[in-house]
Amino acid sequence: MIKLALISSALLIIIRVALFASGSATPGAPPPGTPPPPACVSPEFRRFDFWIGRWKVISPEGVQVGTSEITRAADGRAVRKEWKSARGGSGTSINYFGAADGHWHQNWVGGDGTILHLHGGWEEGVMILTGKSKDGQGPIVNRITWTPLPEGKEAGVDRLQR
Repeated sequence: MIKLALISSALLIIIRVALFASGSATPGAPPPGTPPPPACVSPEFRRFDFWIGRWKVISPEGVQVGTSEITRAADGRAVRKEWKSARGGSGTSINYFGAADGHWHQNWVGGDGTILHLHGGWEEGVMILTGKSKDGQGPIVNRITWTPLPEGKEAGVDRLQR
């Protein structure tokens, strides 16, 4: 599935344009001797599932500026993002729920040398991760939000503050 995203230097808006087909089944009792499911099936570990998929990232002017592919990783305990810029750059993040501290974490490494360590969680229907970093102009506070929208869409906003 392909999704669309709108991006600007201080604002990232992602809109999912494809709907996931989903079926539902009522799970039965596990067979005798089956180990219990891993703790990562609890709702806290599934907060980023709406983000999973392939995305086209589109500027407000309608130009594709890159693609992102979001997948589950580490046997379902993490979510990985692979970013590819239309200009040839790239980046990767690993996102995971830390059961010990009760927060979501994101570690981002960009091909341009950008390193981000963000943390946060689910607040009033929105995933919010924040963290501090530096660039050539000084310190930056990064705040990224992801909001699931009706009909399988999703909006994300990336704000940088000096």
